[in-house]
Amino acid sequence: MLTEETKKSLENQQYGIAGRHSAVKTCTWTKKSIRNEGVCYKEQFYDIKAHRCMQITPSLSCCNRCIFCWRDLSAPTATEWSWKTDSPEEIVQKCLEEHRKLLIGFRGNEKANQEKLKEAFEPNQVAISLSGEPTFYPKISQLIRLLHRKKMTTFLVTNGQYPDVLERIEPPTQLYISIDAPNKELFQKIEQSAHPDAWQRFKRSLDIMKTMNCRTAARITLIKGINMEDMEGYKKLIEKAMPDYVEVKAYMFVGSSRQRLAIKNMPYHEEVREFSVKLASILPDYSIRDEKAESRVVLLARNKKE
Repeated sequence: MLTEETKKSLENQQYGIAGRHSAVKTCTWTKKSIRNEGVCYKEQFYDIKAHRCMQITPSLSCCNRCIFCWRDLSAPTATEWSWKTDSPEEIVQKCLEEHRKLLIGFRGNEKANQEKLKEAFEPNQVAISLSGEPTFYPKISQLIRLLHRKKMTTFLVTNGQYPDVLERIEPPTQLYISIDAPNKELFQKIEQSAHPDAWQRFKRSLDIMKTMNCRTAARITLIKGINMEDMEGYKKLIEKAMPDYVEVKAYMFVGSSRQRLAIKNMPYHEEVREFSVKLASILPDYSIRDEKAESRVVLLARNKKE
């Protein structure tokens, strides 16, 4: 899957390559937590310990080339899996090895909390969301099942382009579907999918999310000047999926996205909150639960029925 040039590029960006098509990378918030400099919004919202989280992908390939994606897009874009497939056991073993290598420098860091670092070497939470599309990996269910057997929780993030996979997937601890556009026109502009029926695939995945037997979340990445419009469109998509949570988060002007967008496309937290208030006002089943200004994110939660 990876050329030597792409592999070197990823390694220069501090990715740990784990086999033929997988990778791991230490999250900024994992590093901050180890240095006692703050925690990820996921810890604040869902009580996931940032220093014990391992961020991986079982597929560096993706069918989309989203304009806001901060990841390196030099990995292949494809709609059908055509590579030799590593087993879930190989992926987990190699990701753990690379994860620990990436953390090793903290042992000599006087700012590091050594107790946290010791725990960080034994992650108990896996964010399957690093780069590429994880549901593209043919053995994603087996991977999730293996992680659960190892007493790890799983947060799976998908672009919703493989509804057939979602129909039969082993339920993760929390499933995210990205809702990055309120209508087909903007969806095509933002997602730039290789699937000609991408919008239909996405909407079908939202229907499936409604039936999932796990905690669910929709993640909206707001791009100022591009997708902060058509509130009714977002309302319809959210009500189609009826997730437990809706995360409204600002696009961040970082990584490879800087080649496609400008810093003016990054909304301030106040703008994210204003959008979230308007969205909550037209979603009778949801209300604002929490927010983290540093991450420019607001959490809407589905109201519990009496």
